Amino acid sequence: MKKVKIFLSTLVVAIFLLSAGAAKGIIIDVTIDGSDAIFLAGRTDLIIPPANQPWPGGMIRHVDPTPEEILETLPFTTAVSAGDMIRAADPAVGGISFYNGFGSPLFGPDGGVGAQTDLSGFGGISGFLSDGMGPLVGVFLDNSIPNGATPARLDFTAGGLGTDFLSLTPDLGQVFFIGDGVTSGAVFQEFIAPAGATRLALGIPDGFGFVGSPGAYDDNDGSYRIRIGINEIPTVPEPCTMLLVGAGLLGLAGFRRKFRK
Repeated sequence: MKKVKIFLSTLVVAIFLLSAGAAKGIIIDVTIDGSDAIFLAGRTDLIIPPANQPWPGGMIRHVDPTPEEILETLPFTTAVSAGDMIRAADPAVGGISFYNGFGSPLFGPDGGVGAQTDLSGFGGISGFLSDGMGPLVGVFLDNSIPNGATPARLDFTAGGLGTDFLSLTPDLGQVFFIGDGVTSGAVFQEFIAPAGATRLALGIPDGFGFVGSPGAYDDNDGSYRIRIGINEIPTVPEPCTMLLVGAGLLGLAGFRRKFRK
């Protein structure tokens, strides 16, 4: 009976270690509003002015009041570490209206078709270039408040990186395309946090006609929704763990043969 207890204990320990190795990741359910300006990611030093006032050297707004009069909002931010792998747990859904007046037409997370987004950078956050208008995007940051020179922007047009890539490691401050989080072949795309990254922000790129300086968020009603996983894929078990599993299974099999005799 003592040997049986040892075998069973070994097996239990091995299974526990395997389970612990597979539970390191987390999944976060995020809603991204049309007003979540990706160019304001990490900018806790700014005061967003009332809707009837212009930005002092900041985002561009409509000259006349919009029906929505929506204030820009700081985008959702979550903690990450360098090397973390981020991907959608489910394809992103939802819709955002980028024109005066509530409701349709709504653009999905991949952005509207028919024109490009061709925006310059702002306050330490890069510009953004893609074939879709107003897609879901992200940016990795460190602990400092973004400011100063903007990093080089990435090109997500068909002539550049496109939007069908499998894996991407942008630099700090580089806005990158997420869209619905899957390729045209329904494969989940991976986004790797670069060296120095401590935060990931999700938001929207916008500007007048989606060209030039960032802004025009004051008529963006609607939202996207995405479940993002951070390192949620089970890790490969350590060799010692596999040895414990083997020992436990062999021991249990030996006990069963002995019991049958």
